[in-house]
Amino acid sequence: MMNLAILATIAYGLLSGFGGIWGYIKSQSKPSLIAGCSSAIALLIAAGMQWQNYDIGLLLSKIIILLLMVVFTIRLVKTGKFMPSGVMLIAGAISLSCLFA
Repeated sequence: MMNLAILATIAYGLLSGFGGIWGYIKSQSKPSLIAGCSSAIALLIAAGMQWQNYDIGLLLSKIIILLLMVVFTIRLVKTGKFMPSGVMLIAGAISLSCLFA
C-alpha cells in the first residue's frame, strides 16, 4: 500500500533526478547530472524498500533527504540564489516532514 512517506520519497527522488538533468542541460554540469541522478536512484530504491515493508527504507530515505538538505543549504548560503537550492531545500523539508508523520 502506498502511504505518504513513500509518495514523498518518490516525489523528492524524481525532483532530484529532474533537477540533475536540468542542471546538465542548462549549464553542462556533469556533477549536477551525476549527483541528481544518483540521489534519485537511491531515493527510488528506498521508496521501493518502504513499499515492501523494509524498515531500513524509511531510515535510508530520511538520511538521504537530510544530507541533500545540508548540501542545498550550503549552496544557498554560498550563492545566495534561491533557484535551485532554495526550492530543493523547501521540497526537502516538506518531504522530510512527511517521513516523520
